[in-house]
Amino acid sequence: MLYFVVPHLDRKGVLLEPLPDLGSLSDDDLKKEIDQLKEQEREISYQRRILHGKIDILRAELVARLQKTGGKGVLDSVDVESLTAILSGKAAPNVTGEEG
Repeated sequence: MLYFVVPHLDRKGVLLEPLPDLGSLSDDDLKKEIDQLKEQEREISYQRRILHGKIDILRAELVARLQKTGGKGVLDSVDVESLTAILSGKAAPNVTGEEG
């Protein structure tokens, strides 16, 4: 039985290798291919666990900072009403050098 897989690009645009012509592979070659893919899967899984750990650390830091400031963030100091008026065209920002 022959399987043909059209090459695809991953999310980063890297060409994913298609499966080899399975009918032409020996049993040993198939086992080697399986072992290589399983090893690749283990490496990817390890990287995923590392990334999840980093994300957890960053989230914990963010939560600690928010608890320390009482949940106040950078946007708390922004004049939202003035910004809304400017963006809706109801008020023009002051620009020096222009007559109004």
